Amino acid sequence: MTRLFLFGAPVAIVVSILFSSGDSEPPALSPLPSGSPNTAQAVPEGAARADEHAEELKALPPGLAAPRTKEIASRLVASAEASTLNWRGLYGAIDDVGDGNGYTAGIIGFSSGTNDMLQLVEAYTEDHPDNPLAPFLPALRAVDGSDSHEGLDPGFTAAWREAAGDPAFRTAQDATRDRLYFDPAVRLAKLDGLGTLGQFLYYDAMVLHGPGVEANGFYGIRDAAMAQADTAAEGGDEETYLGAFLDAGRAAITARKVQRDTTRIDTAQRVFLSAGNLELEPPLVWRVYGEEFRIS
Repeated sequence: MTRLFLFGAPVAIVVSILFSSGDSEPPALSPLPSGSPNTAQAVPEGAARADEHAEELKALPPGLAAPRTKEIASRLVASAEASTLNWRGLYGAIDDVGDGNGYTAGIIGFSSGTNDMLQLVEAYTEDHPDNPLAPFLPALRAVDGSDSHEGLDPGFTAAWREAAGDPAFRTAQDATRDRLYFDPAVRLAKLDGLGTLGQFLYYDAMVLHGPGVEANGFYGIRDAAMAQADTAAEGGDEETYLGAFLDAGRAAITARKVQRDTTRIDTAQRVFLSAGNLELEPPLVWRVYGEEFRIS
């Protein structure tokens, strides 16, 4: 579960991406019900329902999962997480940003205190046992759920940067991102009848808030939105529902004790929604932390 972070000073970057036309409107599917009592139950339950609709999902356009659109999503997330569009430059980034989650690192901010970093390093070590991070696994298990650096200092940050030079570790970061965040978010958004923009909003919220069912977790935010508006799969207006989802996500951000910047919603995602760009088609122009970004 990641939190908002900045690895360096904001910079404005202009990027051109060749992009094909948007996806067609997805057919209606039965919506998923709201979240279960706890995270451990909710995520597998949602995955099971996605499996029930596997054939329908295969028949849908790829949406955010299309390679060029996924590249756009990665750049949008990087702009909010690290003030850059160069998300591939973040594999070796690591810092403690003071958000209570310990070290935050990598392409989406895997955190030593929120279990996803531990899952990443375990998966990488399973296939590459002699990697520079392997000696830190006992410490990562011990600090999971806290902001502690005990057993990680000194040496962990240098080991992370060294590991980031290994293509296998970069591949492991991609795979863990997809397994924990991207794939579940896109599947659920499609089951909720959402187009590419909605799929991105789910993904970004999953990255920022983590897949929890509490009020400030992704499933809690989705529950709050569904209490205000029907999803497209339920027969509701897609833009109205996405507006409710952004409202709920913004409320979760402002309720935090630290790092309460809401520009990723106010001057980025809300801009796309207000323009009616439900397929997230370039050109895209948005601002985060006062810096302007473009994808042409």
